[in-house]
Amino acid sequence: MEFMTTKEAVIKWNISERRVRQLLQDGRIEGAVKVGNNWNIPINANKPADKRSIKLDDTDFIFNLEDNYFDEVDELNKELNSKRPISKDTLKSLKESINLEWTYNSNGIEGNTLTLRETQVVLEGITVGGKSIKEHLEVINHEKAILFLDDLVKDKEIINEWNIKNIHQLILKDIDDENAGRYRTENVTIRGAVHVPPDYLMVPELMEMLVLKYKHWDKYHPIIKAALLHGELVKIHPFIDGNGRTSRLVMNLCLMNSGYLPVIIKKEKRLDYYNALDKAHTTGDYTDFVKLVNELEIEMINKYLELL
Repeated sequence: MEFMTTKEAVIKWNISERRVRQLLQDGRIEGAVKVGNNWNIPINANKPADKRSIKLDDTDFIFNLEDNYFDEVDELNKELNSKRPISKDTLKSLKESINLEWTYNSNGIEGNTLTLRETQVVLEGITVGGKSIKEHLEVINHEKAILFLDDLVKDKEIINEWNIKNIHQLILKDIDDENAGRYRTENVTIRGAVHVPPDYLMVPELMEMLVLKYKHWDKYHPIIKAALLHGELVKIHPFIDGNGRTSRLVMNLCLMNSGYLPVIIKKEKRLDYYNALDKAHTTGDYTDFVKLVNELEIEMINKYLELL
């Protein structure tokens, strides 16, 4: 019997190498034999049917929202767009203020103890006495990740696994280089949450599925689409650390790609934020989380409008 290698199967079946290896591990390629670290696949083996597509209908998601729920945010966004282009000086001032608050709050949710003023000082290149190197790096890295988002939006880059990993890599740079930009290889729990993240062996396939499903979410309002992306990403919990910060960044990338502003989840609202996510993860009901994101978007647009 003639055999082909994994890479030859990738070319023949036009699917990713990761997918071929997963199919091999699941025993779904008839006649495949493992020899050492390699697989011998019968040359005449049939490509296994992709059973994953049945999950793309999203019937498990719940949104208890009125038909005109997004009218206010859409009208405000329309008003903001009517005032564009915004002067460079005003836009620069707004972005610096927002990036500072965004970095301070996102890190604060995860336990960073730097104050807003101390965060600003670190961004100016000054070391704050009595604070750890890790806390300093979290500030510096988060701002770099925001700037990376700006580049992605400018270049009209799509959201994919590569960009999600790059965002995470920036978040953990020089903090945990071994795991930065890499999916976890062990099981984890989320402190205080009912939801238990999936087994680490499922992470690559679940992330592949998430990106596939995301492409089908254009049927939703951009606020829902962004909230779903955040919620489903952190539900998978693909990384050993930095999942929250990465998910909030990816959510804002989705909003920005859709013509909306990035939102800031205040660390003082951490409990409401966690409860809304845990409800979504355990029941599929995203109503509370979508409402939270919508309120924050309205708040951010109004902040812009007040200064224009």
